[in-house]
Amino acid sequence: MGEKVLLHKEEQPAEGKVLLQMEGICKSFPGVKALDNAQLCVKAGTVHALMGENGAGKSTLMKCLFGIYHKDAGHIYLDGKEVNFKTSREALDNGVAMVHQELNQARKRSVMDNIWLGRYPKVVKGLPFVSDKQSYNDTKKVFDDLGINVNPKVILNNLTVSQRQMVEIAKAVSFNSKVIVFDEPTSSLTETEVEHLFRIINMLRDRGCGIVYISHKMEEILRISDEVTIMRDGQWVATKPANGLTMDEIIRLMVGRPLTNRFPPKDNVVGEENILDVQGLSGMYSNLRDASINVRKGEIVGVAGLDSSGRTSLLECIFGSATRKYGKIYKSGKLVANKTPREAIKNGFALVTEERRATGILGILDIRTNTVVASLRKYKNGPFLNDKKMAAATDSMIKAMSIKTPTQQTKINTLSGGNQQKVIFGRWILTEPDVLLLDEPTRGIDVGAKYEIYQLIQNLAKQGKAVIMVSSEMPELLGVCNRIVVMSGGRVAGEVDADHTSQEEIMTLAAKYV
Repeated sequence: MGEKVLLHKEEQPAEGKVLLQMEGICKSFPGVKALDNAQLCVKAGTVHALMGENGAGKSTLMKCLFGIYHKDAGHIYLDGKEVNFKTSREALDNGVAMVHQELNQARKRSVMDNIWLGRYPKVVKGLPFVSDKQSYNDTKKVFDDLGINVNPKVILNNLTVSQRQMVEIAKAVSFNSKVIVFDEPTSSLTETEVEHLFRIINMLRDRGCGIVYISHKMEEILRISDEVTIMRDGQWVATKPANGLTMDEIIRLMVGRPLTNRFPPKDNVVGEENILDVQGLSGMYSNLRDASINVRKGEIVGVAGLDSSGRTSLLECIFGSATRKYGKIYKSGKLVANKTPREAIKNGFALVTEERRATGILGILDIRTNTVVASLRKYKNGPFLNDKKMAAATDSMIKAMSIKTPTQQTKINTLSGGNQQKVIFGRWILTEPDVLLLDEPTRGIDVGAKYEIYQLIQNLAKQGKAVIMVSSEMPELLGVCNRIVVMSGGRVAGEVDADHTSQEEIMTLAAKYV
């Protein structure tokens, strides 16, 4: 393994040759047909974008390729040979790798353990002894080739989400893959890291790899892709050259109608009263230092900043899910402790976390449980829970959020990312909070579902709620928020009026203490 990690260009298929052909792919789950005669054709040496709304079937199609799901019908050809992978390992061994949107890693093991898990280099071939030195050297070789500056020996849990994303990308590349699927790879990356990722993708394309690139960010798609396939409701809609497409055309093909406005109007009325006043907040185990922020009744305050700027730590310390060292939190003029999330919920706070799969949904449980879990006290009859009340509350949230699901008993991990996020919003709305803390609330969500989430945030503000919204997408902060606080190096670097600022001014503040 140490002698050969990455394929050289001459070992790759000739550019233009069809590497992957998927025809007539069908897949059904209880109550829903996820794929209906779907198709995809990926050529060597190209980046092929796969687009569609949440629930369009993009990830399901790729999971059928990768052996996570078994297709009900259809054919898959890899390099001209029909394949039907039963497991992900079989797909990897045959040159197909996938970087998943939701990271599923061994977070208590080292970076190099995560890269080589299940295929460690041995000290002596045939004997059960792993060579840590070879693992380190092989990892370093992959990282150096990709320009990734991460210590192979560090424990994965000590890395940021974006660094863990780059580790996952390196792992996919290390399999000598012919076809690599990137599912929302930039959802947790900063602009600098996105540029780095694009350099990696261009390098792989130059070597003759076929790249399948799933993203809801249309600017990225038009910039990085050679061809674009668009899906809707589990079906193939169109495949077109990227250089002939516009954002308006992509949206029309995705949603079946034109989408005239990207953001809803800012018609929330900001009051004079401070609902939330945070003074001198510092984290015990994070770089958050002396951060102060206030939010008025009906106001949406954005929090901008680079990765590791303290954005997430600020929300977690306010909510009590991270330990704070110093600082005071006032809600409507009253000092609150918020030492734990349970206490914060009682005090009228709610937190939508950044990592939906890791800290948001209860994946193996149904939608009803995920919806009512934060407000169970409301549904108690003595020592028992009232199923009828829980069902009614869940039904009200499904209707209010326009959640697409067969039943309340459907497991939440079978829903699209956008519908999962709507369930999480519904969960917190049922707790009747006064302060909503939103960490990347539209991460990995399509343009149509994003608009619905934006509208929901606006409606909550119009009800007099105080909203703090962290986002790595500056157009989103400018389009949704009334005011933007910029974090840098764990500190508040400045504050701007969202309607009278620019991305350049925000980026200047974000680099202030770096």
